Amino acid sequence: MPELRETKQVTISVVVPLFNESENLAELYRRIKSVLESENSSYEIIFINDGSSDSTPRLLDALSASDERLVVLHLSRNFGHQAAVTAGLDHAVGDAVIVMDGDLQDPPEVLPQFIAKWREGFDVVYAVRTKRKEWWPKRACYFVFYRVLHMIGDLEIPLDSGDFSLLDRDVVEALSSLPEHRRFVRGLRTFVGFRQVGLPYERAAREAGNPKYTFRALTGLAVDGLVSFSSYPLRLVTYLGLLITLFASILMVWVFIDAIVQQTAPQGWASLLAVVLFLGAVQLISLGIIGEYIRLIFLETKHRPTYILKSRSSRKHRQSNESGSVD
Repeated sequence: MPELRETKQVTISVVVPLFNESENLAELYRRIKSVLESENSSYEIIFINDGSSDSTPRLLDALSASDERLVVLHLSRNFGHQAAVTAGLDHAVGDAVIVMDGDLQDPPEVLPQFIAKWREGFDVVYAVRTKRKEWWPKRACYFVFYRVLHMIGDLEIPLDSGDFSLLDRDVVEALSSLPEHRRFVRGLRTFVGFRQVGLPYERAAREAGNPKYTFRALTGLAVDGLVSFSSYPLRLVTYLGLLITLFASILMVWVFIDAIVQQTAPQGWASLLAVVLFLGAVQLISLGIIGEYIRLIFLETKHRPTYILKSRSSRKHRQSNESGSVD
């Protein structure tokens, strides 16, 4: 059993990546602030502007000017959700750091349950989706992805658990120390270990606006997750090659015996063509799988930063700058 944490004054950081979420921002900020103020803890809210092209940057700066507990990170362009989460974790100073999405599908009202589990002694509290209010093909894709990853992954990544989670300071520092640049946060969260527990919740529908994760982006995230945390596809290519080699050897023996004993005339051109096309498809798929691993190696060897911070704004930072500039 994990040891209970003391009920002393602690700091809670809430990290929220945002990309074109101007329609949700005011309500998101109000609900997060309302929940955190009901806790017996100091807190900070970190909003990461991931290269938004709408009014999100302007609204964030206006909010940060009126609340010294709000920190805004502006990235130089859209680096993607996982990079934005990484930026938030790097700049969070809390004893516990909560990561959540900015579309209000992760309800802020669940945060006290995260904090309660953390106080019980758990280092990682991850949310487990019991129900999703989304378009059914998207729900089906998520369902399949998580189960495939769970089945073939090198680590036992919990089913139906996204980035919505609470991380202890030790876990955040462990994540920040990892050298990977192409990040799949929920997989890395499992990799670092510590004492982890799931917290069931019902994922709400998007409050307003359009989903920012397109099918292409979701596919890319799924591929990165599978490639980063499973070597099974590479082994599958090997097993497939061995199976086809065995089949081809048996076929060659049969052809040789048939040619000597029965001397059957050549026939079956359609079946021969089907076999050739099948083998060609297997080769292309195998090259594609290997290519994905090479792509990840190629990107990692460049050592490019996961994100580039354009600016950081907060009321406290402005006040310190103003006081420091007085003669």
